[in-house]
Amino acid sequence: MKAIAVKSGAGKPELIEVPDPVPDDGEALVRTLRVGVDGTDHEVIAGGHGGTPEGEDHLILGHEAVGVVADPNGTSLSEGDVVVPTVRRAPNGPNEYFERGEPDMAPDGQYHERGIVGKHGFMSEYFTSPEEYLVPIPDELAEIGFLVEPVSITEKAVEHARASRSAFEWNPSSAVILGNGSLGLLTLAMFVDSFDRAYCLGRRERPDITIDIIESLGGTYINSNETPVAAIPDVYGAPDLIYEATGYAKHAFDSVEALAPNGVAALLGVPGDWEFEVNGGKIHREIVLHNKAIIGSVNSHVHHFEAAVDSLQRMDDEFIDALVTGVYELDSFADAFVNDDTTIKTAVQFSRYEER
Repeated sequence: MKAIAVKSGAGKPELIEVPDPVPDDGEALVRTLRVGVDGTDHEVIAGGHGGTPEGEDHLILGHEAVGVVADPNGTSLSEGDVVVPTVRRAPNGPNEYFERGEPDMAPDGQYHERGIVGKHGFMSEYFTSPEEYLVPIPDELAEIGFLVEPVSITEKAVEHARASRSAFEWNPSSAVILGNGSLGLLTLAMFVDSFDRAYCLGRRERPDITIDIIESLGGTYINSNETPVAAIPDVYGAPDLIYEATGYAKHAFDSVEALAPNGVAALLGVPGDWEFEVNGGKIHREIVLHNKAIIGSVNSHVHHFEAAVDSLQRMDDEFIDALVTGVYELDSFADAFVNDDTTIKTAVQFSRYEER
């Protein structure tokens, strides 16, 4: 079958032939419909993140997938079910995080991530997966089901942010999303109904398609070239929640100052090494005297995927149409990996959904 992979050191994806997968006991065979492309894929391709399975010279890409069950293989699934796979798998047999059903809380080195590190992804005509890692979704979401995984990332981050404030009454009314990429825009689409004021910060200048989307959703765009994170309270008021999706290391420290008292910043970006000076005493003081919290969040698990399905169903069709700037067939798959100012969210299409 055909698959899209990156070979060690190649720096670009390519279409390869690999054997058809054979499901083990407890696994279903899934025919792939679409697989999304995001920033992590670009980092993996560039060699800055992830790694190939042990003993192999290539990694099949893709962690944002949607497919149709082709062979239930004795599972409780049915042929034709539309499913979305979760990403993490145990690296060498079970460990405590997987045993208690919390693979998304495993620390670095104690998991594999399909399409990212240690285990082949979903960018192939078929893939197999244990039933426990397949989340059924409504048939009507078949074409956009690849968005469930990124939405699930936000579901987890917000769950953990609220949990960090659960010891007292916390009624957040404003949120700032740092980053106007596809994840930031999906998060804004979730936040506009949950917060009185929702903002999205980016570096782009007008005219720009992402700014148009932000405003069409009812959000407010913050140009970081004019208003950096630390200055947000002076212009827009201090936010109760900051959602960081940039990987820009200074944002983590600036967020502490920008937060309202009792606020929380959820950090999702993964920066490279970068040394710079900060006022450690001031940061410490802000956290303590104003009861602020900083949390880190990465990956998600089944219940976050299930919540993401509900959130995706509530999103406006016009927003989804604007967000997904290209879905490409296999013969033009390389276009899905073009990363320019006109690209927001792309996907590769392996097969078409046929209604049951």
